[in-house]
Amino acid sequence: MPLLPLPRSNAGPSLLSELMMNKYYFHQPFNRQMAMFKMIGIKLPASTINGWFQGSCDLLRALYARLKEIVLKSDYIQVDESTIPVISNEKHKAQKAYLWMVRSVMNNLVFFHYDKGSRAQKVILPLLKDFQGALQTDGYQAYSIYEQKKGVLLLGCWAHARRKFSESLKEDKTGAEYALAQIAKIYQVEQMATDQNMNYKQRAELRKRLAYPIMRAFEKWIEGYYPKALQGGKMSKALVYTYNLFLRLSRYHLDGRYLPDNNGAENAIRPVAVGRKGYLFCGNHDAAENAAIMYSLLGCCKASDVNPREWLTDVFSKIALYNSNYDLDLADLLPHNWKKSNSCQNIPKTPTSFD
Repeated sequence: MPLLPLPRSNAGPSLLSELMMNKYYFHQPFNRQMAMFKMIGIKLPASTINGWFQGSCDLLRALYARLKEIVLKSDYIQVDESTIPVISNEKHKAQKAYLWMVRSVMNNLVFFHYDKGSRAQKVILPLLKDFQGALQTDGYQAYSIYEQKKGVLLLGCWAHARRKFSESLKEDKTGAEYALAQIAKIYQVEQMATDQNMNYKQRAELRKRLAYPIMRAFEKWIEGYYPKALQGGKMSKALVYTYNLFLRLSRYHLDGRYLPDNNGAENAIRPVAVGRKGYLFCGNHDAAENAAIMYSLLGCCKASDVNPREWLTDVFSKIALYNSNYDLDLADLLPHNWKKSNSCQNIPKTPTSFD
């Protein structure tokens, strides 16, 4: 018998891979998978599958910790949050909890973090306590503290500002259309740099020459237009939101690596939104933490264009050795490194509903 991933279990790497991938990549709850197995004559009790799930996540926990370490050592990250329903033992019903997402832009790596479902600032402070570099977020107030932290450059998201003005079109078409046109000009500069295959230094110089004057003029327009907007209306709120964050929004021009928005983070977090429509909720905080592990590692598979079935099967067959031998670096098993070492570029890409 080959060495199996879980002690006292006959579940092989390919079976564990299929269960995990179907739930966290194709968003099929375990009860649906049980029904599918039953149709081909295989009866798997819920307790057995839940045990395999917990055991699989325990196997991958150290790899997940290594991923977090690598992401937080990078010097440019994007952070966002998404809701995930979790059953409360006290109230015996699902309550809204939060997963935090951290994405290393240059390495194209992502991890999710769960801390009792809290969205409070007390969660992000210890998580990013050693981070140094550029931090890109939306306008959530919890991130404001990083304006004062030495070594951290706080960046904003033009996509969020644009969304506010789009929502104002029906209320103030003239003002909203003007604002959207100015933001479009900013993105036209980005497209110009892309079309000309500019490197990071050239892109930063182009932004300084073309985009920064547009942003400065837009800021002055906001100051002059605010008294004309309906107080308390959508246009007024869009102007206040953009004006209060203008320093963050304009800083992306300082470095050609920085992006004008954190759309990449929102794309990385989308599977959580799709998944919660399928399995509806997590049974407890432990299950939510395990979900964070699976979303993190499978999210890296998607970012590196790695076949998740191939990757999970191989990792489940090797992870016990890596967990017990400290001379081996778990980072070698992360999807982007695994892809290089296994020359798996030619593996057919799995059709996915992960988007």
